[in-house]
Amino acid sequence: IHHIWCETFKQNQISIDTNIFTIGGHSLLLMQLFHRYKTQFRLEQKQSSFSISDLFQHPTIIHHGQLVQQSVDNIYTFDHSHWSSLHLIQARASFAQERIYLDEQIRFSSKETMNNMYVIPLIYRISSMNDHISISRLQHAFQSIISKHESLRTALYLDTDGHIIQHCLDTNAIINDKKAPRFLKINLPHEEYEQDEIVKKILNSPDLFDLSKGHVINCHILRHQQSNHLFTQNNDDLLTKDDIIMFTIHHAMFDGASEPIFIHDLSHAYRSSDLLRTDDNLLQYIDYSIHEHIMDMTLAQQFWQLELKGHNLVRHLPLPVDRHRASNDQQRSGLASTSEIIFDNELCTSFLNYASSHHLTLFQLGLSIFYVFLFKLTHGQSDLCIGSINANRYRSELVNMIGMFVSTLPYRFELDPHWSFDEVVKYVQQKCLSILEHSHYPLQHILGDNRSNQSNASFLEIIFDFISVSEDIEHLCLNGTNLEQISLEGIAEMAKFDFSLTFVYNLLSDNKKLSYYFVCSHDLFESSTISKIAQRFQYMLEQAFQTKSSSTAMVNRNSSIKKLSLILPEEAEEMETMTELN
Repeated sequence: IHHIWCETFKQNQISIDTNIFTIGGHSLLLMQLFHRYKTQFRLEQKQSSFSISDLFQHPTIIHHGQLVQQSVDNIYTFDHSHWSSLHLIQARASFAQERIYLDEQIRFSSKETMNNMYVIPLIYRISSMNDHISISRLQHAFQSIISKHESLRTALYLDTDGHIIQHCLDTNAIINDKKAPRFLKINLPHEEYEQDEIVKKILNSPDLFDLSKGHVINCHILRHQQSNHLFTQNNDDLLTKDDIIMFTIHHAMFDGASEPIFIHDLSHAYRSSDLLRTDDNLLQYIDYSIHEHIMDMTLAQQFWQLELKGHNLVRHLPLPVDRHRASNDQQRSGLASTSEIIFDNELCTSFLNYASSHHLTLFQLGLSIFYVFLFKLTHGQSDLCIGSINANRYRSELVNMIGMFVSTLPYRFELDPHWSFDEVVKYVQQKCLSILEHSHYPLQHILGDNRSNQSNASFLEIIFDFISVSEDIEHLCLNGTNLEQISLEGIAEMAKFDFSLTFVYNLLSDNKKLSYYFVCSHDLFESSTISKIAQRFQYMLEQAFQTKSSSTAMVNRNSSIKKLSLILPEEAEEMETMTELN
């Protein structure tokens, strides 16, 4: 178990009594450990009582060892049900693919939507004058990845029976497609604002993807027109300082957990003149989707029916919108009103210490705060249901696969207004653990069981997410040449949802370790409204996690959440002045 931890956290030594949450542990990492243990110690059996919630509640190596030993001792029957390759090239799309395909067709198909809503951009810049990249070797590496990962050469389309089908295409047909080339070179102007415009234009190009033809990934080389670098003056194949490599991948084939796999394989393929090794018997994404469709989900179905019992899924929370959308209007412009706030060092430390001392993931703590905030923002609504993101890689075979696995699930919390913040956190943690164990149940089934659909379920319009930035994707290294990832802030912010909050934890950053940002639909919210909402959220954070230098009065975390206030200090002063005048 110590060896597995060291591999997972890329450390040589970890104390056996170290709390996993003090070294960057989060839900996805614990899920990966859970499946490593099940594979390593043959705990895949149906009779095993081994559960992921146990790992959360006992977060050290020594505790994990005891849990695994108990499970090994309790197993009497063996059932080796490993998923393996079915050697298919055509099958029904996965549930996640179906969801994205339909959403793109229904909500974002109008002429008002000028953006590609489901593009995942990975943009890297060569950061040193001494470094250079070979375009031809990069193209070889790019083609090698497409060859290895079937999902990057898969078409999605609607068949005559109304089913969404995925079809894996031949590698050569993709990389030799002259009508829609995947690898393109573009000259960059010197002015940075013009460069941003070029990036934005590429991201919003109507022919960036064609799902029906398997055109789901691109590589754009953005190169400065003139270079004073000694290498590139006489060599058209080389990229150098400030040149940009931009990958764009359709979200139906790729998720956040696919990024480090993609970067690892790209780096490996760039170093080698051969194609990446592939095993014909290796499980591919299309195999996963078949297994997913035939899984027994009876227990998960029962869980979700109880979880949502008595809740009206189409009831909207009374958020402070500036404009209303007609009840029968499903179209979205995709335009966003945004606001970002960075934690100062003291607030960040207070937040992280609270999570560590209460054995919480940062996701669980962030979600708890968001629920209390919504409770206050909606003037005491206590039955709150929002959507949140799950990695959904619930088996060891799925950990190293490129594909779209992410599930968006309803997180319904019935808060007691008299609870303290500490009590809310404990309740949210237990809810998160139970949801995690049933996160494989598809959203389509949840909605169908509740006689709802993707277009009218209100929880799909209020979304919470927590992103941990890893070193695996922050920097790309190609044969010793380091490239830095470029943020898209301000270049191409889009709103898939009406109201979303995302926390970002970046252990590698000195001045922006913890931040959060609201991305909300401009169809409903003015930018000034979202800016004010973010300020209120920040003020509530300061009350809950007060620091020595803060002038904000701390609210006792053992007292009722009703005592937390969203009225900003300057607003309180103004109200007091008005009262005195009256």
